[in-house]
Amino acid sequence: MAQSSTSHDSGPQGLMRRPSRSAATTVSIEVFDHEVVPASLGTIAPILRVAAEIEHERPRVAYLCRFYAFEKAHRLDPSSGGRGVRQFKTLLFQRLERDNASSLASRVKKTDGREVESFYQQYYEHYVRALDQGDQADRAQLGKAYQTAGVLFEVLMAVNKSEKVEAVAPEIIAAARDVQEKNEIYAPYNILPLDSAGASQSVMQLEEVKAAVAALGNTRGLNWPSGFEQHRKKTGNLDLLDWLRAMFGFQRDNVRNQREHLVCLFADNHIRLTPKPEPLNKLDDRAVDTVMSKLFKNYKNWCKFLGRKHSLRLPQAAQDIQQRKILYMGLYLLIWGEAANIRFMPECLCYIFHNMAYELHGLLAGNVSIVTGENIKPSYGGDDEAFLRKVITPIYRVVQTEANKNANGKAAHSDWSNYDDLNEYFWTPDCFSLGWPMRDDGDLFKSTRDTTQGKKGSFRKAGRTGKSNFTETRTFWHIYHSFDRLWTFYLLALQAMIILAFERVELREILRKDVLYALSSIFITAAFLRFLQSVLDVILNFPGFHRWKFTDVLRNILKIVVSLAWCVVLPLCYAQSVSFAPGKLKQWLSFLPQVKGVPPLYIMAVALYLLPNVLAAIMFIFPMLRRWIENSDWHIFRLLLWWSQPRIYVGRGMHESQIALIKYTIFWLLLFCCKFAFSYFLQVKLLVKPTNAIMSIRHVKYKWHEFFPNAEHNYGAVVSLWLPVILVYFMDTQIWYAIFSTICGGVIGAFDRLGEIRTLGMLRSRFQSLPGAFNTYLVPSDKTRRRGFSLSKRFAEVTAARRTEAAKFSQLWNEIISSFREEDLISDREMDLLLVPYTSDPSLKLIQWPPFLLASKIPIALDMAAQFRTRDSDLWKRICADEYMKCAVIECYESFKHVLHTLVIGENEKRIIGIIIKEVESNISKNSFLSNFRMAPLPALCSKFVELVGILKNADPAKRDTVVLLLQDMLEVVTRDMMQNENRELVELGHTNKESGRQLFAGTDAKPAILFPPVATAQWHEQISRLHLLLTVKESAMDVPTNLEAQRRIAFFTNSLFMDMPRAPRVRNMLSFSVLTPYYSEETVYSKNDLEMENEDGVSVVYYLQKIFPDEWTNFLERLDCKDETSVLESEENILQLRHWVSLRGQTLFRTVRGMMYYRRALKLQAFLDMANETEILAGYKAISEPTEEDKKSQRSLYTQLEAVADLKFTYVATCQNYGNQKRSGDRRATDILNLMVNNPSLRVAYIDEVEEREGGKVQKVFYSVLIKAVDNLDQEIYRIKLPGPAKIGEGKPENQNHALIFTRGEALQAIDMNQDHYLEEALKMRNLLEEFNEDHGVRAPTILGFREHIFTGSVSSLAWFMSNQETSFVTIGQRVLASPLKVRFHYGHPDVFDRIFHITRGGISKASRGINLSEDIFAGFNSTLRRGNVTHHEYIQVGKGRDVGLNQISLFEAKVACGNGEQTLSRDLYRLGHRFDFFRMMSCYFTTVGFYISSMIVVLTVYAFLYGRLYLSLSGVEEAIVKFAAAKGDSSLKAAMASQSVVQLGLLMTLPMVMEIGLERGFRTALSDLIIMQLQLAPVFFTFSLGTKVHYYGRTILHGGSKYRATGRGFVVKHEKFAENYRMYSRSHFVKGMELMVLLICYRIYGKAAEDSVGYALVMGSTWFLVGSWLFAPFFFNPSGFEWQKIVDDWDDWNKWISSRGGIGVPANKSWESWWEEEQEHLLHSGFFGKFWEIFLSLRYFIYQYGIVYQLNLTKESRMGKQHSIIVYGLSWLVIVAVMIVLKIVSMGRKKFSADFQLMFRLLKLFLFIGSVVIVGMLFHFLKLTVGDIMQSLLAFLPTGWALLQISQVARPLMKTVGMWGSVKALARGYEYIMGVVIFMPVTVLAWFPFVSEFQTRLLFNQAFSRGLQIQRILAGGKKQK
Repeated sequence: MAQSSTSHDSGPQGLMRRPSRSAATTVSIEVFDHEVVPASLGTIAPILRVAAEIEHERPRVAYLCRFYAFEKAHRLDPSSGGRGVRQFKTLLFQRLERDNASSLASRVKKTDGREVESFYQQYYEHYVRALDQGDQADRAQLGKAYQTAGVLFEVLMAVNKSEKVEAVAPEIIAAARDVQEKNEIYAPYNILPLDSAGASQSVMQLEEVKAAVAALGNTRGLNWPSGFEQHRKKTGNLDLLDWLRAMFGFQRDNVRNQREHLVCLFADNHIRLTPKPEPLNKLDDRAVDTVMSKLFKNYKNWCKFLGRKHSLRLPQAAQDIQQRKILYMGLYLLIWGEAANIRFMPECLCYIFHNMAYELHGLLAGNVSIVTGENIKPSYGGDDEAFLRKVITPIYRVVQTEANKNANGKAAHSDWSNYDDLNEYFWTPDCFSLGWPMRDDGDLFKSTRDTTQGKKGSFRKAGRTGKSNFTETRTFWHIYHSFDRLWTFYLLALQAMIILAFERVELREILRKDVLYALSSIFITAAFLRFLQSVLDVILNFPGFHRWKFTDVLRNILKIVVSLAWCVVLPLCYAQSVSFAPGKLKQWLSFLPQVKGVPPLYIMAVALYLLPNVLAAIMFIFPMLRRWIENSDWHIFRLLLWWSQPRIYVGRGMHESQIALIKYTIFWLLLFCCKFAFSYFLQVKLLVKPTNAIMSIRHVKYKWHEFFPNAEHNYGAVVSLWLPVILVYFMDTQIWYAIFSTICGGVIGAFDRLGEIRTLGMLRSRFQSLPGAFNTYLVPSDKTRRRGFSLSKRFAEVTAARRTEAAKFSQLWNEIISSFREEDLISDREMDLLLVPYTSDPSLKLIQWPPFLLASKIPIALDMAAQFRTRDSDLWKRICADEYMKCAVIECYESFKHVLHTLVIGENEKRIIGIIIKEVESNISKNSFLSNFRMAPLPALCSKFVELVGILKNADPAKRDTVVLLLQDMLEVVTRDMMQNENRELVELGHTNKESGRQLFAGTDAKPAILFPPVATAQWHEQISRLHLLLTVKESAMDVPTNLEAQRRIAFFTNSLFMDMPRAPRVRNMLSFSVLTPYYSEETVYSKNDLEMENEDGVSVVYYLQKIFPDEWTNFLERLDCKDETSVLESEENILQLRHWVSLRGQTLFRTVRGMMYYRRALKLQAFLDMANETEILAGYKAISEPTEEDKKSQRSLYTQLEAVADLKFTYVATCQNYGNQKRSGDRRATDILNLMVNNPSLRVAYIDEVEEREGGKVQKVFYSVLIKAVDNLDQEIYRIKLPGPAKIGEGKPENQNHALIFTRGEALQAIDMNQDHYLEEALKMRNLLEEFNEDHGVRAPTILGFREHIFTGSVSSLAWFMSNQETSFVTIGQRVLASPLKVRFHYGHPDVFDRIFHITRGGISKASRGINLSEDIFAGFNSTLRRGNVTHHEYIQVGKGRDVGLNQISLFEAKVACGNGEQTLSRDLYRLGHRFDFFRMMSCYFTTVGFYISSMIVVLTVYAFLYGRLYLSLSGVEEAIVKFAAAKGDSSLKAAMASQSVVQLGLLMTLPMVMEIGLERGFRTALSDLIIMQLQLAPVFFTFSLGTKVHYYGRTILHGGSKYRATGRGFVVKHEKFAENYRMYSRSHFVKGMELMVLLICYRIYGKAAEDSVGYALVMGSTWFLVGSWLFAPFFFNPSGFEWQKIVDDWDDWNKWISSRGGIGVPANKSWESWWEEEQEHLLHSGFFGKFWEIFLSLRYFIYQYGIVYQLNLTKESRMGKQHSIIVYGLSWLVIVAVMIVLKIVSMGRKKFSADFQLMFRLLKLFLFIGSVVIVGMLFHFLKLTVGDIMQSLLAFLPTGWALLQISQVARPLMKTVGMWGSVKALARGYEYIMGVVIFMPVTVLAWFPFVSEFQTRLLFNQAFSRGLQIQRILAGGKKQK
């Protein structure tokens, strides 16, 4: 394998790349190995693997293995028909030829047979038997050894056969038999070795696992089929799932997979029970019931909904009940485990289970068939794969057939049935008509029926399965259809406000009778709106009429009839009661009674009309009542609900508690108060006077041909005045929502204690409470704690007496700090300063704080003491004022004593030191220390001691004499200089020494006085290093750690411990969980080539990262002990480390896996603290985390127990769907993934394997879900489960997740994406988070736990910073408000934790229908909410996430999300939420999902409405008339209305939540400075630009579809994008719209009369110009080197080349304008009728320019017809267009006809046309007074017309092609693109002339990186070369 890994990096891409044998595909032999095997020859891979393994030992045996593999390959595929088989055989044959001679020479025995036989014997005796040591055996190695032995025996038999050797030695036969038996036993396993050989493994020794296994093994009373009876007798360990397999025909590996799944579930629930079960190794019924109730909750609800009795029937005998329950659960999980894509259809699974469980009951009850008189057998039973073949595959075929109709996203949603449609078939009792066994002619199988017509050949066109309760039709009407209550409410409120404003009613007069009558007209409007909704119900769902039931049709017709009736009755009753009704109508209505002017009939009609609303209001106020009614089966309630909304399975009973309801109701009531006050007083009321004034103007002098010259009241002017205001009225709730959610989120965040610790200073001040906080939250305790808010957080102080608690804190803290060092966030010195001693010194009576808190305290205390003259108590008080100084002084003093005690061993010396210490301590206790000791020499004593400690730290034996001298010096300083009075004992001892003639501390060889160097233990080394730090660090460590990321993480982590979170349970009692990461083919680990590859500016990735992360690079070099990059590149090991270092700073799978594996590390550490005894805890976790070989082998050691518990509680599955193909093709990524598995043994990889299998002489592709792990540096297959067909038939990512879902374990599941990271300190809190599932969160338990993310890509550029701020505010403050108080948080992808059992029984963790579920993640949230789930959000834990960092990637991401929202707008889920939520939750749901995009669209529409309104007013002459009228009357309100601005910058609002969140977490001063910097860095430009992206893609998706998953780049972006690339990207979404708005602004400047002067114009149109500027030039502002002259020149050449290049088949869009243009309008080809209609209708707006401007020309004004404003003028203007078109057509036809053969004639033709044009223009100048201004105005008039014709031609493409005009359309389009490109390019070129612009732009763009020491000019100028 080592060979393969190196070769994968080194170029050739492996076997099977292409079928041809060209030079490019010649594979170097090194690459050719056992991994690269064609799919159809998979069975020979193990043989080649063995050959590679034994090659170095016995080359000949390896050769024979390969030869046998070659023979086997030939037998499997004699014709070499499989894909890649021929090349494979050829290469293998070449290798055999090459190796034959050399291997023969190295043969040991005489014949090949003897050679293999002897090696087999040797291998079996010396390897297999040696490994098999009972409990001590290495399970993985042993399994592999048995597999190898099995292969060798197979080869031996083949060689003997070829050599015609009959007999084989009996001992070899015996060995082979043993190997075969053991091979069956030692099957590869995932977590639990459930075979007989695995019983001794540590994980199988856990009592809960034993209990679960025993319960599954209880097969008492079951009748086994005859085929299984022998197998059972032989192995004797078959369990309940084996019996289910025997009966129902499930796959073997499915059974193995679900067996482990079920055991894990039972074990988890069993161990958590309170009170504890007795005995612990017997599965408790409570655990079984818990799992069963969760697993079957949805099934029971389904049965109840359909009015059927469920099939979970239990036996009478009590001892059989548990067995029966386990059988039912096993059956359900086996169905689910094999259901493949049908898992997206949960109720279909319920139907299958319902019938199979009924059969299971029949089998166990011994029911007899009435027909045959025999015992009942399952309908689909028997052989392996029977269930897959007979049950799943037919349903899968239906799903696949329907999905194929989707035509890759091009067909309309109504043309095919998606997963939801097919699943909803099982929501009606009709599904039971399918029967069991299922009938082929059932409704479900309509679409696949033609393939099952039988042999007679009667072929019938396949029917349609049809849509279900809902049809996703492409129309904007869905916005009204889904949220009709919202729009009705707004329209009625608007009507009421207009009535009040025009009636000039004060608010206090609102209760006047006439006002109330006027207001009551809103009920008539409401009736019409309800009629509209009932019509939409029918029209939008009409494509699904195939499956309409009579009751549905009846309900729809009745709804229309009733709403139509109200539309007639209410106006009639109203008309009879009002004074202004026509007289005739009144006479006609005179039969209606009238009493004293009060029309009781109208009041009665309104009361009756409002009755349903009153009922709805009562249900809203009492949600419990509504929940009960919706879940009730009473017929009266059924009828009521049937009328109000169709009865469907989901969306019932999702109402919140009373308190939650009050919270979000208050939120919305306050918001509405502000919104309507603003709308009434500042919008509606202000327009009343101007409106009346405009309507009173008579005799307008029109400037154009007016079609209705005598129309009164100037309605056109009124509309253009009111339309922008009304649009803003519908949109501004989004602004109010932004404001209110910001305030609300800020308040909640503050109460959640966010940002209490945000700086290192704050951390130091709270550090003393930290051990208490650690032990409260991170260490389990038996005390229960009441959760709730309190103003102060106090924790019990951990004193030195509680050594175990202090030790637990130090283990956790030190592990976190070590992880920082491993990640290179801190240096070695910083790590030393941050660590707490692992092993606390028992003599110390205090907590040993990390040195960074105590740094510089000792030097300060020394200075203080040396200069102190007064009393002891005063000095001590001053020292104690600083708690850390006190600790440092005491610790140093105690350590000083400890060092002397360890070092000095001479009797006399020890006595002297003892006397001095006694003297010191007695003086201290008597408060007389300062009077008896001089303090001035203290610093001298300290410096000697520091020198001594330094020598002890290095422990150099040569320094012994220096140590003696230092000790003597220190003694002198104390006795001579410091002690004021002589000590008698010391004097006596001194005399004794004089007599002996020996110097103190010198000693002799026989009797040494000091022990130097001391015995080096880890504890001693740690103490000495710490003491050295305390004594020597002079400067304060205030900024330790210096790395910003380390500071942020440490601050957030410590802050989170003061927040409200549940207590952690013990690891064994916690909920188990899995992490799932979908991976396709993104970067795994960067290769060496990737690292060194330079971009066009000469910058490599390594160089770039060194500049962005300079401190981390320095720390990395220090860790590797290298001086610079060149020394790193000297060793292979260091290069690998460098690749890892870079990969961990990108968005790679390596980073994600590293982050997620912290969970396991955290769990092992926490399990250690749970399980270790006091001695082990005080010895430290380090002792366990670096185990001996003995510990690893022993199944009883603490190390293996920790491994076992971690395995049981945490599973990580990366679903790399392409791994199989990548491996076969020799892709480097496959090697990287394998290396990841090798380095993380508990990582599992799931992939989809495509295998070619021969069936009846026909090769067909078969698909498998495979799970693998790494064993001995190779991948080992654990499970292989066959699929009914290709897994991907819908959206790719959810299908990828779904196939791997069956391999996850536990009760919670975390969905983690490829761009995420995790941190060890956060992983420690996972236990706490999972406890939230058991906490009280309202009416329903949580089903999705959301939590926050930190965006780690903010430092790359200013764009990345904006994006990360925006994203951070969404994932924190945004989701905080959504979860509470609004209760509408859904699932937005990434780190949310799912209640796994809840979701796997309800359709999975995402939806996968093509197109409609493009944003697959949010649908999991919708689904969860509709199925009565509860989504919460928690702030105390976070993961890291990467975001896009360049404008193009950001735009792709925005486009993807906008398209996803477009599809959501059409979806059934949103419709159901819009109708099933109460009013205020519906409002929250709307404004936080698609409402944001609709509001963005309304903002842009407002700009259009405003500008086109102004264009109409100015060109028609109405504006001039209004301005004159206002001037004459002095009407200031009218003037103001005409010069008002109606543009709202939503972009600026994006910054509100950001500022609040930054303020909360980093302080409001920081927030303010960040806000100012963002404005300076053009954040408003960026947000305005992204508004355009959102609106374009959202609108286009709803109109035309064509949404697709857009892969966004996740690299390091310092890359200049070419102009052509930007043009392709933004032409349609921004440039075209920007140009149009620019033309509108220019027209208004020329023709507008309201803002004559420049200042007035700037005030009115300033923000619109800003929008235009942003849309046209943002891509160049935010493009690195966007204004560098050389780049500009290159870009222009590139663009010219691109636009003039002809397209053709296979020419990509980035190479040719034609290809791109065709691609850009592809959506029109597949758009529906209404999509095309609206496209044409919207294009008509461009004709207004020509119509208006033609009458403004000087040429026209002078003519007779112009003066009369005749329509003929407009007609003649079209002649000009026709003439131009004819000229262009003549030129293009001339070019085709004459340019080749009649070149001269073609030139003459062009000359005549040119002369003719000049003559005509000259005549126009002379005779018709044409001016240059007229020509410029004509351009403004005709260019938009040409564009309109172009747009219409594109829609009518088939027609254009038919009439032969398509070539002209293309030529016209190219011309327009050229003009547009030049107009945009010119300003950029002008700016590029000035060098300072480029520098300014660079500084602007990379400011964030600057603040981290990035010299960007050097980088972009190729700083690499200067190095």
